[in-house]
Amino acid sequence: MSADISRLWPHPAARIDDDGILDTYAFPRGPWLRMNFVSSIDGAATREGRSGELGGDADRRVFELLRRQADVILVGAGTVRAEGYGAMRLQPDAVQWRRARDMPEHPTFALISGSLDLDPDSDVFTDAPNRPIVYTVSTAPADRREALSAVADVVDAGAQMLDPAMVRADLVARGLFHIHSEGGPGVFGSFIAAGSVDELCLTLASSLEAGGADRISHSPHAAPTDMDIAAILQADRELFLRYVRAGT
Repeated sequence: MSADISRLWPHPAARIDDDGILDTYAFPRGPWLRMNFVSSIDGAATREGRSGELGGDADRRVFELLRRQADVILVGAGTVRAEGYGAMRLQPDAVQWRRARDMPEHPTFALISGSLDLDPDSDVFTDAPNRPIVYTVSTAPADRREALSAVADVVDAGAQMLDPAMVRADLVARGLFHIHSEGGPGVFGSFIAAGSVDELCLTLASSLEAGGADRISHSPHAAPTDMDIAAILQADRELFLRYVRAGT
């Protein structure tokens, strides 16, 4: 991906390379949960049902680089289905980058599904370089639990409602400190409400969408959370905004 990206703040630079982008988005030490989303300027999280349709080449470049740093990629099952996810495999240059830093070649894939509506025969599981984790609730269907347990670690994180704090705690207990989540909006909203979000990486696509698309987060409960701007990048008509929770 050759889209030029500049840094507007902090430390302005007319053009930054992959290392510069990775430095700008570097995880801090210790447990950290990052959310990554794209949105139109009028607040739409998708175009024709898919978030990937909103971003351009630069968004896809940043998207891949953010994955490179993560110990685990956390995604809701609805997003996995809607966006057509396959196995969590990185590109060869990302694998080489991780090897040089004594990291596993690929991040672990963790999925959230209260109903366990996931296909154990899909590439997500059958082609996985690391055994995936599926977080669910104790009331999930027993037959689906049994089928998925053959290809993934199925972990209860709540009784009838999934508890984001339990998900985060289990990932940290596994040594997966740097958690990178790609949504969707329901997952994001629940983690905000639980006080479990440390960072938001938001691509602001320069378009107006109208329609009935979701926001990037939704939840039955409001949970105002103050965030500080940590970085602003730009490529063509896209802005890349990094926010961290105030006081961290």
